[in-house]
Amino acid sequence: MRTDPIDKAYFTDERAGTFDVIGSVVQRSDALGHVTGRTAFFEDVNPPDLLHLKMHRSTRHHARLVGVDLSAALAVPGVVRVLTHEDIPNNVFTPLKLIGVRPDDEPVLAEGTVRYRGEPICAVVAETEAAALEGAARVRVTYEDLPAVFDVEEALAEGAPIVNEYQGNNYFTYEGHHCRRIRFGDVERAFATADHVFEWRYQSAPIEHAPTETTGCIVVPQPDGRLRIHSDTQACFFTLDNTALILGTPFNKLRIVGGTVGGGFGGKVDIAVEPVACVAAMLTHRPVKYVYGRYEEMQVSSPRAAERLYIKDAVMADGRITGRQITLYVDAGAYARHSPYGTTKAAAHMPGPYSIPNVRADCHCVFTNRTPSSAMRGFGVTIADFALETQMDRVARALNLDPLRLRLINAYRDGDVKAHRKVAEGTALVEVIQKAAEMVGHDLPEEYRRMSSLERP
Repeated sequence: MRTDPIDKAYFTDERAGTFDVIGSVVQRSDALGHVTGRTAFFEDVNPPDLLHLKMHRSTRHHARLVGVDLSAALAVPGVVRVLTHEDIPNNVFTPLKLIGVRPDDEPVLAEGTVRYRGEPICAVVAETEAAALEGAARVRVTYEDLPAVFDVEEALAEGAPIVNEYQGNNYFTYEGHHCRRIRFGDVERAFATADHVFEWRYQSAPIEHAPTETTGCIVVPQPDGRLRIHSDTQACFFTLDNTALILGTPFNKLRIVGGTVGGGFGGKVDIAVEPVACVAAMLTHRPVKYVYGRYEEMQVSSPRAAERLYIKDAVMADGRITGRQITLYVDAGAYARHSPYGTTKAAAHMPGPYSIPNVRADCHCVFTNRTPSSAMRGFGVTIADFALETQMDRVARALNLDPLRLRLINAYRDGDVKAHRKVAEGTALVEVIQKAAEMVGHDLPEEYRRMSSLERP
C-alpha cells in the first residue's frame, strides 16, 4: 500500500476515511466465482420447453416497407410464430421517457419505414435456434429505397432527407433550441481583442463495445401470470420499467433477474431484447430465449457515438485563454436512445477544467441513418476530453509554451465561476499537475510550484 504523505496533503477538510484500498491489491468480490466457473450468467438458465427467437433485419439504410412476406418463414419446420409490429402493445418508445425525455421515436419492430441497416423488422420464434435462424432468413421484404444521410453536418444542411419523422428534424430539440447551448461572457469581443486565435477540428469514429457475452435474455412465464426475465442488462430496474411501458402491463407483473454481465461498458442499457422476448413468451405461453449472435452484436448493438468538434480559442501572448467557442456534433444514429443525455453531458463538460471568462458552445445531437448510438463509459465526456486536451497541447506548441504551464495558467480554482454559472469548489487540477510533473521529472519553475487551487495568482 502506498504511504506517501502527499496523497493526503491536500483538502484534508474534504476527506474522510482511511483510503487503505487505493494503491493496494484487493480481490474482486466476484473473482472466485469467475475463475472457478461457478458464476451464473443468464444463459445458464435452461427452462423446459424453451423457444428461440431470432430477428429478420433490414438490409437497407433507409427505406419504406412495401411488403413483408412471412409465408416461407412460417413453413419452416419448428417455427412456432412470427411477430411483427402489430404484436407489440406499445411499439414506439424511447428509453429516456422515464426521466421525461420525449418524443418516443424508436419502434420495437419496424413499422412502415426502416431507418438504419440492421433495424429489426420481425421476430421468428421457433423450437430450435437453427429453425429460428432459417425462418428469419426466409422472410421476404419488399423495399422502396429512400435517400439516406450519414454525415452529421450534411444531416443538418438545408434539404437533407429527414431521418426520423418522430423527431421531425435531424436534430434533438432542447427546450426549443436546435442544440444544447452555453452562453457565457462576450466571445466575439474576446476574439477581437486576442493576440492569437486558434481553431482546429476533431473527429472520432463509432466504437463497438465488443463484450465477451453478447446481448440477450431468457423470459420465463410464471404460474401467477408474471414474467421472470433473466437478462444481462446493466440496469435492471431501468429495463423493467421500460419493458412494462412497452408491454402496457403493471411494473409488478415483471421480475428482472440480473446482476452478472459478461461485459457491458454501457452498451447493455438500451432495452433491445427484453420487450420482444416478453411478447413472444406471452403469446406462446412458453419460455423464450433471445440472444444476439456475434455478427449481430457487432452490427446493431449501440456503439459510442461518433463526434465532431470544432474548438476556437482566443489566446493572449502570455497563454491566458480569454475565449473559447465550441461546436459539437454528436451522431445519434437513427434514434435518440441515450444520445440526448450524452450530448447534455458533453455540454456540461465544456470548456474543460479551465477558467475561461468567455464561452460559447453549441452541442448538436444529430440523427443520421447509422446504427443508433448510446452509452459507453463516460459517453459525452470522453471524446470531448480528448479534443479539449489536444487543443491545449496544440495551443502550447503554437505559442512555444510548456503544455503543463499553459494548463496551470488557465486551470480553474476554488471560487471560479464556471461557464454554467456554477461556483467551482474542491478543485485539485493545479495540485494534480504539480504532482504529475514531479513524478515524471518534468521541471516546473518555482512560481508554478507555488500555485494552488485555493487561490488565483
